[in-house]
Amino acid sequence: MYLDYKDLDISRRIAKRAGILALQYWKSGVGVDTKPDASPVTIADRECERLIASSLEEAFPGDGLLGEEGTSKVSHNGRRWIIDPIDGTRDFVRGNPAWAVLIALEEAGEVVAGVSYLPAMDEMFSAARGAGAYCNDERIHASDISSASQAVLCVNGFNAVQRYEFSTGLIAWMEQFWAVRSMGGCLDAMMVARGQAEVWIEINGKAWDFAPLKIIAEEAGAKYFNFDGGSSIYGGNCVICAAGLAGMARVFVSGAEGNGKSKVKSQKSKGKSF
Repeated sequence: MYLDYKDLDISRRIAKRAGILALQYWKSGVGVDTKPDASPVTIADRECERLIASSLEEAFPGDGLLGEEGTSKVSHNGRRWIIDPIDGTRDFVRGNPAWAVLIALEEAGEVVAGVSYLPAMDEMFSAARGAGAYCNDERIHASDISSASQAVLCVNGFNAVQRYEFSTGLIAWMEQFWAVRSMGGCLDAMMVARGQAEVWIEINGKAWDFAPLKIIAEEAGAKYFNFDGGSSIYGGNCVICAAGLAGMARVFVSGAEGNGKSKVKSQKSKGKSF
């Protein structure tokens, strides 16, 4: 699998430009629309995706594109850029700094490079396969903590966790951790990658939410997996955690501590669909 590291440098520069544009909207305030899936979207999301997509297309005309706000282009060479122009729009519209510009490069079905830029904090996380993970050009590493009693747990999506079988034991499981935080999806994941937290559980997400976070975390020495044991950015959920806690986290989210099954609660059990 071939990766020219200038690809990562270019994506960093594009993420920076999109971040500067997004900051202008963030500081002045924007109106909010609601998409069919009930998630919020703003003019900042759309304009930033337009900037990112056009810049990537100019730099890499043969590459495909996939963006949260509708960008789609078929790849002619097996490479595709995956874009989330503003990850954390709910934080963005409320004036919170926990939002990011996410860009990742997928080649032959595998993420080979990724950028996660948090403009309000001016922190640029990036990684390429086999080249390590960085924040603002400083190498980062996941924690070597292997005991939950010394670890920080981050959980995103408490309002949707009831759809999973493990939700009934979540509170009791959380009690063993040194601390529990929920700062915001991308921010939590990057805290794990840089050793400020040990476990991040994301209940619900798309490929553009996970793609750059996966490679940044893995290049920092952390583990990435789905609740069903897979390791896909298309799995709909994920865990990113320090290597020393991967075993216990896998057992918990798989449901093995309870009934040994990894599954979503049935519609019958909840009386509604999800």
